[in-house]
Amino acid sequence: MALKCGIVGLPNVGKSTLFNALSNNKAEAANFPFCTIEPNVGIVTVPDERLQILEKLVSPQRVMPTTIEFVDIAGLVKGASKGEGLGNKFLGNIREVDAIIHVVRCFEDENVVHVAGSVDPAFDKEVIDTELQYKDLEAVEKKIAKLQKVAKTGDAEARAHIKLLEEVKEALESGANVRTLQHTEDEILAYADLLLLTAKPVIYVANVDEASVTTGNSFVEALKVAIANEKASIVIISASIEADIAEIEDVEERQLFLEEYGLSDSGLNKLIRASYELLNLITYFTAGEQEVRAWTIERGWKAPKAASVIHTDFEKGFIKAEVIKLTNFEALGSEQACKEAGKLAIEGKDYVVEDGDIMHFRFNV
Repeated sequence: MALKCGIVGLPNVGKSTLFNALSNNKAEAANFPFCTIEPNVGIVTVPDERLQILEKLVSPQRVMPTTIEFVDIAGLVKGASKGEGLGNKFLGNIREVDAIIHVVRCFEDENVVHVAGSVDPAFDKEVIDTELQYKDLEAVEKKIAKLQKVAKTGDAEARAHIKLLEEVKEALESGANVRTLQHTEDEILAYADLLLLTAKPVIYVANVDEASVTTGNSFVEALKVAIANEKASIVIISASIEADIAEIEDVEERQLFLEEYGLSDSGLNKLIRASYELLNLITYFTAGEQEVRAWTIERGWKAPKAASVIHTDFEKGFIKAEVIKLTNFEALGSEQACKEAGKLAIEGKDYVVEDGDIMHFRFNV
């Protein structure tokens, strides 16, 4: 399952700078290049040191990391929900993503004009939220109108859905995002088909000046207050630093550059980790002479469902899964050595896959 994130934000907040840095990340592109599949869409590989460990031990013909697709959703301005700035087109793009990365300006620069005249993270967040809420409200009202026709026939399920959607509508009209509502999984499924924008998980990227990249600033603190009631995370990034990092091809030189700013990792890597944590994702591996590969799944998936990301036939005809823990594989050096040491487990359909598992599936179709 490839993760897809949409990058949103007002003009002049650093959104495009960040996206361009992601799209030009030479350090990450050494072996697995960023691929631009549309002018505003790109695929970035997920850095994972465990792949390097497996590559050294297995010496495969190729190594395939998992990826994240980033979509630069332009045109979001006040009035986007009514079509301003090509808003309808770009708001439609957001419906397709798994998570929203909301870039918020948290820096002063007299040379970069702010659309509202001054830097105000809470205001910026509210503008974007309002446009997304308007669009959601439009979708909810259409669904209610459709269900009301069905409810007139005495359909109890339709009436129950209308009641739930009325709650969602009321929340949106009050300026709340759908993700803040305390709904059960079954209740969420009742409106999942609407792909509501404000129901999507969100990561707020506080784009700061270079001096604030390790400590944050008053703008970051204001943003934290503004998102306090949301199920959201915040990542502090300097888009200008990311742009410089993207130009550095040598890995050691890149690390030295990061250390100059007191950073241990790039903003891109922090953003990827935050995305995985937000969406509750983990990685398992397959390892053989032909290929070592990383696979992304949701935490809590059982072996058959985890196998389905390789091929649906693997789930349909699932028999057993051979599982080796990475620590054992690294310590013993090979699959055969793990077998001989009793460190290869044979697991059935109820096995819950853990992060870092090395899997081999037995199936029959």
